[in-house]
Amino acid sequence: MSNDLIISISGIRGIFGTGLNPDNLTTFAAAYGVWVREKGSTPTIVVGRDTRQTGPICNQIVTAALNAVGCNVIQLGIAPTPTVAMAVLDHKADGGIILSASHNPAQWNALKLLNAKGEFLDAYEGAEVLTLHDAISAKTLNPWVTHTQIGHDTPDLDAIQRHIQAILDHPLIDRDKIASKSFKVSVDAVNGAGSEAIPMLLGALGAQAVPLYCTPDGNFPHNPEPLPEHLQEICSFTKEQNVDLGVVSDPDADRLAIVDEAGALWGEEYTQAAAFDFVLSKKPGAVATNLSSSRVCDDVARKYGQSCYRSAVGEINVVKEMQAQGAVIGGEGNGGVIDPQLHYGRDSLIGIAMILQLLAERDMAASEYRASLPHYEMSKQKRHLDELGVPPAEFLERVAKAFSEMRPNTLDGVKIDFKEGWVHLRKSNTEPIVRFYSEAGSQSQAEQLIDRVIAGVEEN
Repeated sequence: MSNDLIISISGIRGIFGTGLNPDNLTTFAAAYGVWVREKGSTPTIVVGRDTRQTGPICNQIVTAALNAVGCNVIQLGIAPTPTVAMAVLDHKADGGIILSASHNPAQWNALKLLNAKGEFLDAYEGAEVLTLHDAISAKTLNPWVTHTQIGHDTPDLDAIQRHIQAILDHPLIDRDKIASKSFKVSVDAVNGAGSEAIPMLLGALGAQAVPLYCTPDGNFPHNPEPLPEHLQEICSFTKEQNVDLGVVSDPDADRLAIVDEAGALWGEEYTQAAAFDFVLSKKPGAVATNLSSSRVCDDVARKYGQSCYRSAVGEINVVKEMQAQGAVIGGEGNGGVIDPQLHYGRDSLIGIAMILQLLAERDMAASEYRASLPHYEMSKQKRHLDELGVPPAEFLERVAKAFSEMRPNTLDGVKIDFKEGWVHLRKSNTEPIVRFYSEAGSQSQAEQLIDRVIAGVEEN
């Protein structure tokens, strides 16, 4: 497997034309279709995509493969990832495929797989699909049906509107309260799947959208991962436009970053913290997040006398932990909000609604609210596999050994908790890199913690 193609239980992701191509798209889609077909009846699969320029051709290939293994397809066209998940539930479909490489650059695309509950496949389900993929690739399994059994396509043009209506009907969202504030909100949807959905949601909530990059043509105007170094333009735009808030989504609109009225980023970790604060103020219960998320989540939970549970990184891992603990809200520190009252998946749209509701109810400016939360700084670094000098597993073993007296958490990579902060190192599921995340009271302290860990490994 090349660095241009990543095949895992999470799906298939690669650079189109070098790693990702019609052949492996067909094989993987067929394997997923057979996996669904084996569960009985004539399966129906919901398919949606982001705005990448390879989206239409990938959609055609995947749909043809699904039809050829006997699956009917409901076509959403361009739609946020959470909208696809909700459409699986709406249609009582047998699964869903999202054509999106999420935060990866424009040359990448991917198949992200959902089960009948609108949730990403877990490790067991993903392994079953991979087994079928390998059998089809080896030509020991013929996945194709006869001409009388091929599936058909049906368009669904209303999925986004239904998603928005579900948010308006949410028991914790009061549209009139939000509308009473006449919020103006700048929007950087990176010309992705949220380009039309987010302004539509804001309008439905009685807020005014002030778009920056909301043309759904897949021409990403900056690196699409919503990190501070990529978001200076929306920060300046938000301040210049004299709006109340800025919102940023990634290409498939499941992650959300917030900019305050002065043009300052909250930090993507604080999207989740605000959602936790909002929900816990109304509905007591546990919360859940992943090992790489900020300690502010624990602080917010503690404020309400609740527990914050931690899972391995990955949306489905958080979902499983939420379900195990009966969590009332969950998410990931990358700007992902998971509200089980809506669906078990990261959803930037419900995140936007919750934050507007919180600001409206508490009559606070975005900057004022952000200042009310405990302050931490994170360093999020990457090391390409070639830079490590040894295989990732061996490198992580060396880290765990060097800091064994700290009793590191090895549930997912290695996490070391220091008094002044923490460091979490893990191999990425979506890129050929190892992620180095750390948190402390300041950016320099966070970076020093990573340096401390690397130095500790070198000394051993």
